Amino acid sequence: MLPRRSLLTLVFALALAAPAAAQTQNPRVVINTPEGSITLELFADKAPITTANFLKYVDRKLYDGATFYRASKPKGQTSNDYGSIQGGLQNDPKKVLPPIAHESTAKTGLRHTDGTISMGRHAPGSAQADWFIVIGDMPYLDASAVDPGFAAFGRVVDGMPVAKTILGLPTDPNAGVGAMKGEMLQKPLRITSIRRAPPAPAASSPPAPAPAASTP
Repeated sequence: MLPRRSLLTLVFALALAAPAAAQTQNPRVVINTPEGSITLELFADKAPITTANFLKYVDRKLYDGATFYRASKPKGQTSNDYGSIQGGLQNDPKKVLPPIAHESTAKTGLRHTDGTISMGRHAPGSAQADWFIVIGDMPYLDASAVDPGFAAFGRVVDGMPVAKTILGLPTDPNAGVGAMKGEMLQKPLRITSIRRAPPAPAASSPPAPAPAASTP
């Protein structure tokens, strides 16, 4: 058994460490557009490589003036409650950074559920500066035994109505190639800026229960 003084020292040290641990949060960023803002939580704890890459672009302000340029919906769908919107730099050689390693959802445990942000890519390991936000659950984008899937790395925590508005913007039926044909926005939506957001307020502790009334 520890001496009383050593025990008190240990308890005091743990008490000091607890607030610091509680303050550790995943980073948040705000995408600002003329249609409104979208706030993202980035899962640095589960997808550190992809999150760090995205934040490099944010911190260097490389996304200022980028665009949302693609809105993808199933053929014939008129509602804006299912699909994806894609944004980024479209391989601008003056701004793109080197490709990053692919963080499979099989490794991160993340899933392409409603509001997830994920990296656009060609082959695994080719992702750079472009990404997409899914509206509705899209499990077919997750990794499987026969497909490496896409690298999810965050989620929308505020602004899904803005994402749905972007999904409903007019597209050019003749623009784009391959799977993107007919999904390119007639007028790409300018991304004014993407900036880090202040940390989310920590959840307050529930009040202590009132002492039970004594019986006479």
